[in-house]
Amino acid sequence: MTTLHDLLLARVEDGTVPGTVGLVARDGDVEVAVAGAVDIEGTAPMARDSIFRIASITKPITAAAVMMLVDDGLIALGDPVRRWLPELAEPVVVRTPHSPVDDVVPADRPITVADLLSSRAGYGFPDDFSLPAVALLFSEMLQGPPQPQAVPEPDEWMARLGRVPMLRQPGEAWLYNICSDLQGVLVARVAGRPLGEFLAERLFEPLAMHDTGFSLPPGGSDRFTSYYRDDLTLIDAPGGQWNEPPTFPSGAGGLVSTADDWYAFARLLLGGGSTADGKRLLSTESVRLMTTDHLTPDQRAAGELFLEGQGWGYGGSVDVKAVDPWNVPGRYGWVGGTGTAAHVVPSTGAISILLTQRAMSGPTPPALMRDFWRYAAAGA
Repeated sequence: MTTLHDLLLARVEDGTVPGTVGLVARDGDVEVAVAGAVDIEGTAPMARDSIFRIASITKPITAAAVMMLVDDGLIALGDPVRRWLPELAEPVVVRTPHSPVDDVVPADRPITVADLLSSRAGYGFPDDFSLPAVALLFSEMLQGPPQPQAVPEPDEWMARLGRVPMLRQPGEAWLYNICSDLQGVLVARVAGRPLGEFLAERLFEPLAMHDTGFSLPPGGSDRFTSYYRDDLTLIDAPGGQWNEPPTFPSGAGGLVSTADDWYAFARLLLGGGSTADGKRLLSTESVRLMTTDHLTPDQRAAGELFLEGQGWGYGGSVDVKAVDPWNVPGRYGWVGGTGTAAHVVPSTGAISILLTQRAMSGPTPPALMRDFWRYAAAGA
């Protein structure tokens, strides 16, 4: 079998990515491989502790924070979110997905905590980004590639969202991304402190995830990778938007992290919510709910979930059938637009984490991700 290092090095040498870190854990054995450099110029070699903008693999971490509040008894899955997010107290929905944004009807029921966790609240992205109600998510909410210093602070962001009609009725369809940002605002308002502070105390410090946060850790600039578009033009350099705390800490895609930090979080999930030394951070039931598919076939079809064989848990996808053959039924996790991917398989204890600095998102996984997933699935 091709080694993990050979697999990654081949995609550096063919120009797919400037550099990459891959981690695959099976039955307690951890394999880590590193290839390439932190930037196109090759100013420093990639290292195991290189720091990446992890984009949408932030989502499972945000969902875990929501479930901590559920475990604390401060919120319940069936609670309407209007108590903490009053901007969404009386949402309206476009009459049809293709309707203009002033052709609306009232929501037929309140949005609940479970709706946010399962991305079924009515806000978010289908496959067609040109729909009028979806276009507002870009122009008014600045959804899209992470840009932490450009998005307004959470209260203003929520005020804007309150003026945007939903694309679907609550519970009707899976829609991507914005529900995870709403989860982040919910955590901050329920906990009474910024999302980053909550995550640091309840997750990052207990798990020794010292390189994870919404901005670079002290002394982390020398390990920070550059971030590129799909065509490898530069989007953000180490001294850019993640150099200081953001205006809007995005629960959908704002964290920076390392392979070993996300591995610590993955081990928490595989441990049923307990750390390696036995400290419980999440209930076993909360982990089970996070890693269980909550979508009906109709909800998947209505939302045009774009990866075959997948459903959605809380904060991440759940593979519901084997595909090609990198999908492993029951595998939980997600991919990020900055060329990141992180998954766990609760039934086997397998973990796979891939970090790069090149935007690689869309309906067709790029060759590097396909190769990596096949490699990880072979032992999962």
